[in-house]
Amino acid sequence: MKIYTIGGYSEVGKNMTAIEVGGEIIIIDMGLYLPPLLNYEEGDPRDLDTKQLMKIGAIPNDQVLDGKRNKVKAITFGHCHLDHIGAAPYLAPHYNCDLIGTRYTLEILKTLLDDKKIKLDNRLRVLNCNSKFKVNDNFTIEFINMTHSTLQVVLIAVHTKEGIVLYANDFKFDNHPVIGKKPDYDRLIELGKTGVKALILDSLNSKEEMKTPSEKVAKELLKDVLLGVNNKGKGVVVTTFASHIARLKTIVELGRSMNRKVVLLGRSMLKYVGAAANINLITFDKDIELVGYRDLIKKKLQKIDKNKGDYLIVCTGNQGEPEAVLSRMAKGEFPFNFTSDDNVIFSCRTIPTAETERNRAILEKRLKSKGVRLFKNIHVSGHASREDHRDLINMTKPKHLFPAHGDISMITGMVDLASEMGYKLGKNVHILGDNRDITV
Repeated sequence: MKIYTIGGYSEVGKNMTAIEVGGEIIIIDMGLYLPPLLNYEEGDPRDLDTKQLMKIGAIPNDQVLDGKRNKVKAITFGHCHLDHIGAAPYLAPHYNCDLIGTRYTLEILKTLLDDKKIKLDNRLRVLNCNSKFKVNDNFTIEFINMTHSTLQVVLIAVHTKEGIVLYANDFKFDNHPVIGKKPDYDRLIELGKTGVKALILDSLNSKEEMKTPSEKVAKELLKDVLLGVNNKGKGVVVTTFASHIARLKTIVELGRSMNRKVVLLGRSMLKYVGAAANINLITFDKDIELVGYRDLIKKKLQKIDKNKGDYLIVCTGNQGEPEAVLSRMAKGEFPFNFTSDDNVIFSCRTIPTAETERNRAILEKRLKSKGVRLFKNIHVSGHASREDHRDLINMTKPKHLFPAHGDISMITGMVDLASEMGYKLGKNVHILGDNRDITV
């Protein structure tokens, strides 16, 4: 068995892995890496083609598979976040095979293709949680129900005659999810008894010596801020990740408890919430107004500004993105006047990149200059922490461990944990970086 660590093994994002058995290949994920796009200063990055995006490091460099593209028999995705599916519109045309994902993941992929006006020849094949699909004699794909920070997330077990590869990017162990079922621990234990040859493991929070709290905790944190702070007559704005549908559900419910009309603003909100509503995964869309396009957002904010106390605004811009709704509101580009003691709640973490931290600092400075009350980190992570990692390793008992989804500082945290558990770097713990391969 050969494993190709194409992307996501040197950074948080750009995830792409390939597994070769019997001369045939399965690809898992084709993700985007946002920092090169945010830093691009030679024009509009949306105009870049596949080669240019690869050159600046925004999408994986899949040239390691040159000469083997016809051997790729399936491309599969663990969930819908852009760092896992965002490169598919550019890279999937390189391969003549099906794209496999849960229904929600593929629904989001369709919106990306529509945005880019790209029509793929690849067939989109839905595979439900806790289901299997036999690709051919060399590969069977299994989707195992898991929790994260979006809908229909799975761990991917690739069954081969050489053993099982378990792909665990991204996940958390949430026993009290706001939407969906808790993780399928029984199946993970069964796989461990069967024999997992390799575990590819999300390392983002590998140095956090804790168990990642449930989304139920974030619900209580939001409740404490939205219902426990005097905001009568004041503007209340919440910003979070548009793909975090469970978090949005909580915010909508709390907005109703506040007797405020809930309005979701931003194209990403329209994309992710609209996709969930289209396939009947949510019903809270009937209790909100969803506005995605700039001119309509301006009109809505102009109306809201006259009666701030009647509305709860939920918008894009939690990372301080200059073009997102919250940044435009703070800059005065949208007709909403922040005034003293208006509330802005950041229900998110700040993604740890220089660009994001700079953008957030600029946004927060603008808001504070207007006297706005800021409530930050009203959030729990969607990623497993060190003790969750330990539990997964104990359940699945992999022969080989591949730390992934992190830079070298995060990956070394996983190596330290593996060493505690009896693994040895270079023998059965493998740090490869991007664009490498190894036979196990």
